[in-house]
Amino acid sequence: MTSQDTSPAQPVEDVDVLVIGAGLSGIGAACQIVTRHPGKSVAVLEARATSGGTWDLFRYPGIRSDSDMFTFGFRWRPWPSDTALADGHLILDYLRAVAEEYDVERLIRYDHRVTSAAWSSDEQRWTVTYTHDGVEKQVRCSLLWGCSGYYDYDQGHAPVFPGAEYFEGQVVHPQFWPEDLDHAGKKVVVIGSGATAVTLVPAMAPTAEHVTMLQRSPTYILSRPGRDGWGKALARLPEKLRFPLVRWKNILVQVGSYQLFQRRPEWGKNLIRTATARQLEGTGLDVDTHFKPDYNPWDQRLCFVPDSDLFKALRSGKADVVTDHIDTFDATGIRLTSGKHLDADIIVTATGLRLKAFGGISMTVDGAEVKAHETMAYKALMLSGVPNFVYTIGYTNASWTLKADLVSDYVCRMLEHLDTHGLSSFVAERDPSVGERPFMDFQSGYVLRALDHLPRQGDRAPWMLKQNYLTDLRTIRHDELDDGVLAFR
Repeated sequence: MTSQDTSPAQPVEDVDVLVIGAGLSGIGAACQIVTRHPGKSVAVLEARATSGGTWDLFRYPGIRSDSDMFTFGFRWRPWPSDTALADGHLILDYLRAVAEEYDVERLIRYDHRVTSAAWSSDEQRWTVTYTHDGVEKQVRCSLLWGCSGYYDYDQGHAPVFPGAEYFEGQVVHPQFWPEDLDHAGKKVVVIGSGATAVTLVPAMAPTAEHVTMLQRSPTYILSRPGRDGWGKALARLPEKLRFPLVRWKNILVQVGSYQLFQRRPEWGKNLIRTATARQLEGTGLDVDTHFKPDYNPWDQRLCFVPDSDLFKALRSGKADVVTDHIDTFDATGIRLTSGKHLDADIIVTATGLRLKAFGGISMTVDGAEVKAHETMAYKALMLSGVPNFVYTIGYTNASWTLKADLVSDYVCRMLEHLDTHGLSSFVAERDPSVGERPFMDFQSGYVLRALDHLPRQGDRAPWMLKQNYLTDLRTIRHDELDDGVLAFR
């Protein structure tokens, strides 16, 4: 870590809790600390110039949540409508409104990019180094909370396509969407089949000449109502009653359907295939060619589209799906290995994300480098051997915020525990008898590409990631903190 002059004239600032990131997780974290521990000093360091994280970074047409908003919104601050899958600008408005309501906007320091963090057992403090306006500075804290998500904001996953230099149109990655891009009347090819691609196609189709979703392999895609049925039906109830009812309905449906698909994958495949075939009637598209993945449901995240918008675009003739492999780009589009040519004015490479664990921050504990892949995740919120460090990473099979809220509860409980018992630090001590497993039991490409750089999980609790909100509700929100695995000082 780079040293810095800390003369008495410019002492290093000290705060109780330092949050890294001002997206959904960071805003939620700060709100909970100032509400439940008003005596604690809090600072939020955000690398970018604005808050909102994902929901400010991504500007591509149609960006929206693929999780229902009754669980994607915070448990303690209800989502204010019955919209089930909300557009990105509505989510951003919600997050910024929450930051203002809970008076945490004043705690956010923009253009503060954290580069490293060093823990000292002697001082019982983290010393965190960041850059601001080209100057390197430091701040110390008792608890460091990583809320920067798990993907790289600076670059997406961008495979090198042969012949790309010869294409005379425009190539765009959704993570860096040009504000002035006009696709009206243009032929568009969207490469990909994940959540971004299935959002882009129906959003661009109405004004484009034609949109083609070019996929190497299919994804499971299901339609759900754009407005929550229970949310509409219970609209006349008081918010404090309506919100938890609708929220818990969605939680139980999600957990139940996930478990059912995991235990009866063939049944799940047939169910999705039947629903998809019905949606494709009149399109001429073969369901088994274009919508039958070679994996089981939830081995990768299911894609949900509101009110069948993708299928409506396909039925309108303004969009189609091609399942093939790219041979090469050329001046006017893409030549496929089948020999077919896709004409294009604009090519959108919706090829996915790049993971960056803990924002790429380098960490040391008493001078020893923390290598993430050599640590084990404790309750999917701490790393073995790293004191007073907590991170927020959401679920892959449910709303991110369900897990973020649980982590906030855990941190608030931990701060109370430390104060009550006169303690200053906590650390998860790894048990050598616990077997190792990959950090995420998930087959999406962006996860598989990064597994070697991520922490490990264990083969039993509390080191195993259950991906089950109901289980975590007990183990994170209610189980004893002093569980024989954590060591306190």
